Amino acid sequence: MSLLKSAATVGGFTLISRLFGFVRDQLIAFTLGTGFVAEAFFVAQRLPNLFRALFAEGAFNNAFVPQFARKLEGEGSDKAFAFARDVLSVLANWMLLFCAVAMIVMPWLMYAFAPGFRHQDETYELAVELTRICFPYLGLMSLTALFSGILNSLGRFTAAAAAPILLNIVVISVTLLAWYLGLGNTPDTGRFLAYGVTLSGILQMLFLLVSAKRAGAQVRPGLPRITPDVKKVLLLSVPGIISGGVTQINLAIATALASGIAGGVAFLYYADRLFQLPLGVIGVAIGVVLLPTLSRKLRANDTQGALDSQNRALEFALFLTLPAAAALIVIGRPILHTVYEHGAFTRADTLAVTPALAAFAIGLPAFTLTKIFQPGFYAREDTRTPMFFAMATVAVNIIASFVLVKYLSHVGIALATSIAAWVNALALIVTSLGRGHFSADARFRSRLPRILVSVAVMAGVMWLMQAWWLNGNYAEGAGFAAALRGLLALMAAGIASYFATAHVTGAFRLGELKRTLRR
Repeated sequence: MSLLKSAATVGGFTLISRLFGFVRDQLIAFTLGTGFVAEAFFVAQRLPNLFRALFAEGAFNNAFVPQFARKLEGEGSDKAFAFARDVLSVLANWMLLFCAVAMIVMPWLMYAFAPGFRHQDETYELAVELTRICFPYLGLMSLTALFSGILNSLGRFTAAAAAPILLNIVVISVTLLAWYLGLGNTPDTGRFLAYGVTLSGILQMLFLLVSAKRAGAQVRPGLPRITPDVKKVLLLSVPGIISGGVTQINLAIATALASGIAGGVAFLYYADRLFQLPLGVIGVAIGVVLLPTLSRKLRANDTQGALDSQNRALEFALFLTLPAAAALIVIGRPILHTVYEHGAFTRADTLAVTPALAAFAIGLPAFTLTKIFQPGFYAREDTRTPMFFAMATVAVNIIASFVLVKYLSHVGIALATSIAAWVNALALIVTSLGRGHFSADARFRSRLPRILVSVAVMAGVMWLMQAWWLNGNYAEGAGFAAALRGLLALMAAGIASYFATAHVTGAFRLGELKRTLRR
């Protein structure tokens, strides 16, 4: 299976998951809006997601996958699976201890992660309770992430990509149950959602465990053993804790600052959810596939093959990411109006979230570039360089957030996150070029300006349609049907104009795109 076809597989299931996520977020917005229950729940799920990104996906996987791929390629599956069992045993026992301690000290942790809640007793107490309910999700998803790394290294991307769908299905189900029981915008609905998050973690872990077993990976945790190989993973994981989880670190900083702004946590959450759709479908999907691909090719001394894979990944990612970012900026309000503006989510909430969404979208290409260039370092077992860049990124984010929040409120926090993302991406790119790990080939250099022209045409078409023809579809009292018709028309015109211009300019011809995905 080719790199781009594998990425399309991951991206396709991620798209399905994110579409279910849209339904989930619509139900949460309809039920909870941007009130204190919503803010408490959003913080409750943010904390385990942060630590999961740090200790599992960001650290262990970035250190584990290249070594597992090397053993698989050079020493055979038995050695590779034995190595995986040792790593899994250490990770499982560490997560059990960490989660237990974190749940005990949660009242003090909350002061650090949502300091603005300390003046809001009702929100603070509910956030502590819901976070304790959600926190086992961290341990469960850490094990799930390791099983995903094993399957991805074996070239089996489907199960790992499909697992997150379970989270959305479970949360949708418990939200509907809370609505059916008439709980409404109350703390009990927040508790239903928190228990749903933990239940989904159990289901995802079992699903990946069974999938790994079917793939021939008999990997189950036991007593921890610090073997030389495990010690190497641990040492490589230390810098990976920062570099791999920098996005979640910056979002945690954003949440902490936003907790002092009325509705700020909720505004940023809803904007982030829309922003995460193209990032997950495109950037994360390609990053997931690219790391084991580069690791295998570098292990086989196929430097040219690794370079070609990175160029094609970059070309394909920007071809899809740049128009997505432009669309979120140009038609963000119609999207938010159609998706969220119902029930407890008001017009004022839409107007508050729209500029935050645009601010996040400015950084979307940078986040995608990071997902493409970081694997080049990890595949060479260099986790220190991305760590230093990530540390600088966090510093930039903190400084920019404190400055911009004074002038732009919660929008300044989102903009600071995007500025930090560009700093990180540019540092990775410049270093890769300087070390000779990457060079843009003639095909990429030729197509990038054509992609930019296609994006400009698409953005112009959507802006003119919204301003001259469809503005009335989003007026007060226009109704959901009118909003949906308008959004579908905007999306259809945007997609048609973009792909037509791309075909004419040669940015990416339609026949070529079909052949790439079949190959």
